[in-house]
Amino acid sequence: MSTSNPAPTLRTYAFVDRMQPQCAAHIAATSPGDVPLAGMAELYIEMAPGNEVFRAADIALKAAGVRPALQIIEREFGLLEIHSEQQAEVLASGQAVLDELGLTEADRIKPTIASTQFITNVHPYQAQLLNKWRKGSMLMPGQSLFVMEVAPAAYISVAANEAEKAASITVIELRAVGRFGRMFLSGSESDVQTARDAAVAALQDMHGREDRR
Repeated sequence: MSTSNPAPTLRTYAFVDRMQPQCAAHIAATSPGDVPLAGMAELYIEMAPGNEVFRAADIALKAAGVRPALQIIEREFGLLEIHSEQQAEVLASGQAVLDELGLTEADRIKPTIASTQFITNVHPYQAQLLNKWRKGSMLMPGQSLFVMEVAPAAYISVAANEAEKAASITVIELRAVGRFGRMFLSGSESDVQTARDAAVAALQDMHGREDRR
């Protein structure tokens, strides 16, 4: 009996031109692969079915001088992160994946902001609850807090990186795997507002197809 694999779906194709210090540190602290550094360029590729990520990784790593921080499958999706000191290497590696799989960047799913929350003067009890499971910096009582939920999940990394570029904020938590990606940022009210606006604008500027799932 012959079997044929379904055509792969490109869920996320997200390029980060220059990783910011906190975002890079968070990935380094939580990823099982190569440790990225601030200033590096990176690319997130999320595929369905999940096993397609192994083929994407093979193509990417053989095509150019990049290193992987993530190669994981979360239920039905597979996620690959690659990075390099040279933007051209990351872009060439990503293009090789697209070409080999017969895809273009326009085939990716356009990011959708599922929800946002802006909380001022965070209560000490809420800060303590969030600090119990965060993997980034501590949330201090009295700060402002911004929470964003995005689909597909990996796009949250682009949003967080642009937020850190735009304002003096603290990255509390990033979750870029699963059905939704989430980020938690804190700081002064004005800085968090600026970071929020930058994150929203970055995602709204990204083109792609609508997710019909």
